[in-house]
Amino acid sequence: MFALVEEADFKRLRPPASVTGGIVASKLQDAATAARAVVPELKTVVLVGADWEQQVLFRNWKDQAAAGIPGLDIVEIIGRPMPEIVERVAALPDHSAIIYTGLYSDGKGNYYPPSDALSFVAAKANRPIVVAAETFLEPGGIGGFVIVPSRVGAEAAGRALRILDGEAPESLPPSVIDAVKPIFNWRQMQRWNVGQASLPKGSEIRFREPSFLEKYRWRAVALVLALLVQTALIAFLLHERHMRRSAEVEARSRLSELAHINRQATAGELSSSIAHELNQPLGSILTNAESAELILASPTPDLQEVREIISDIKRDDLRASEVIRRMRSLLKRAPFEKKEIDLNQTMREAFDFLKLQASARNVAIYLQTSPQTLRVKGDPVQLQQVILNLVVNSMDAMAKMPYGRTIIGRTEVNGDASAVISISDSGPGIPQDRLNDIFDPFFTTKEQGMGIGLSIARTIVLAHSGQLWAENQSGGGAVFHLSLPLAA
Repeated sequence: MFALVEEADFKRLRPPASVTGGIVASKLQDAATAARAVVPELKTVVLVGADWEQQVLFRNWKDQAAAGIPGLDIVEIIGRPMPEIVERVAALPDHSAIIYTGLYSDGKGNYYPPSDALSFVAAKANRPIVVAAETFLEPGGIGGFVIVPSRVGAEAAGRALRILDGEAPESLPPSVIDAVKPIFNWRQMQRWNVGQASLPKGSEIRFREPSFLEKYRWRAVALVLALLVQTALIAFLLHERHMRRSAEVEARSRLSELAHINRQATAGELSSSIAHELNQPLGSILTNAESAELILASPTPDLQEVREIISDIKRDDLRASEVIRRMRSLLKRAPFEKKEIDLNQTMREAFDFLKLQASARNVAIYLQTSPQTLRVKGDPVQLQQVILNLVVNSMDAMAKMPYGRTIIGRTEVNGDASAVISISDSGPGIPQDRLNDIFDPFFTTKEQGMGIGLSIARTIVLAHSGQLWAENQSGGGAVFHLSLPLAA
């Protein structure tokens, strides 16, 4: 049994019927086809190898080369010394390719392993090298229709096992085996800029360097998925942030509207006091003006007294102007705006505004401010509204008391972090079971109350990052505390 005999040699040998084995068909035409695939517009093929007589598998290529290949010039560098071969392959013309058959010894009798000889040639060659054996790929061959030894061995082993199992060699006639495959070297393809699309159909590519995605496919997939999830999460968070900001703006707008309505209601309750507070300076101005007219109408007017009257008119005018200013500040509709303010000054303005109302309702109000300036960040109009609501509620709580109606307002520092406003009264206090409900919307103990004053007050304080709470005093009456962070 034989394992590897070239087809033409098998026909020439004419073995007896008891001989069996695998026949290999290797053709120069196939090598030329591979050369055309790797060299566009191929014009010349250069055969490099040992003397034809030394060739085992490719001896018959001599006759095929002599017959010629249509459209190609054939140049033979066969059986030449290695220095000459190396020199000639380094200076080949464009549109040419080398076909390597195997170099076992050169023209001077130097012997080489065929793979080593191919390495020497490939190191100097200026054109791609087409090979006809799989073992010639790695040393420098670009590829071609190559004989695959493993297929030859597998076919021979199969025949041997069948014979050992009792089959007669005559029942296994020699046949051409499928041991020639188009296989190409990826590294040499890259060197000679050969694309995969130009290769023969069904070609196999060896030594391909895997791409990043091929080498780290699952890691890349995991990374891409992580990036997608992270991008989606960021997009979701940005959307949520946008929606939250829109909701905050809308909530503040609604709070401003509701607070404005509440201020109007408070101003309505204080209208009689405000009118009285305006009537006093206006009446005084009128009286002083009439007195000045009489003095000036006399034959010898006292100009010093006129000056004093004018000074009184100016004072009363400023007083009326201040009442109107406070009223406009209370009633104006403006967006929520934080700025640095003095909490003591805000308390003074609110208590000044309420003095006449307290006097009309027979309530004594006192203000005790902190000796140090209390700088906080807030909206002065809305904070003043909170104070007004708390004081007016205290007045209402004491409305049925015959005497002893007192309200005390205080400002103080709580450590180094916050300022505290306290407004206490001498009323009946808050029922213990209702102490936690008084800030709920629409909760009221008044017959005509809307139940939104304290709820709005708490919402305003929370918008200022503060706290508002109430408690009963041990000596009677209720006290409301308002805590705000000090400005940094």
